[in-house]
Amino acid sequence: MRALILKATLIAVMVFAAISCCNCKSKSRTAQPFIGTEWHLTRLMGVDIPIEAERFHVTFTPEGELTGIGACNILMGNYTLLDNRKIELGHIASTRRFCPDMERETQFLEVLQNTTSYEIDGDILLLFHKGEMRAVLQAKSPTEQK
Repeated sequence: MRALILKATLIAVMVFAAISCCNCKSKSRTAQPFIGTEWHLTRLMGVDIPIEAERFHVTFTPEGELTGIGACNILMGNYTLLDNRKIELGHIASTRRFCPDMERETQFLEVLQNTTSYEIDGDILLLFHKGEMRAVLQAKSPTEQK
């Protein structure tokens, strides 16, 4: 009886260790490349945003440029990647059309402009300002990017 309890305890510990292995979980997801991926906004300043194919997305080019779309305006700027997933963004400009959801576009531009670091988890890009998460973006699937 004692051996059975010991076996059950050992199995329970092994199962718990396997389930709680964070490194195992993140390695099973293939990270999208930061550069060249079209990233679509899904959360901004704690508010969920429904993904829309033609609105609120950015791409970071290999040439150090940021391109994208807000609510209706084209976004353009430049960036520099630093060590440890730090990033510096230059001034981000946009066209000046008026359209619905301008408040969200303005907030999106401010968040991009003030981003100081990022993390990628699979197909999710997290943008931070001094350690505080400000935006979550999701990679456009490879079949959609073609």
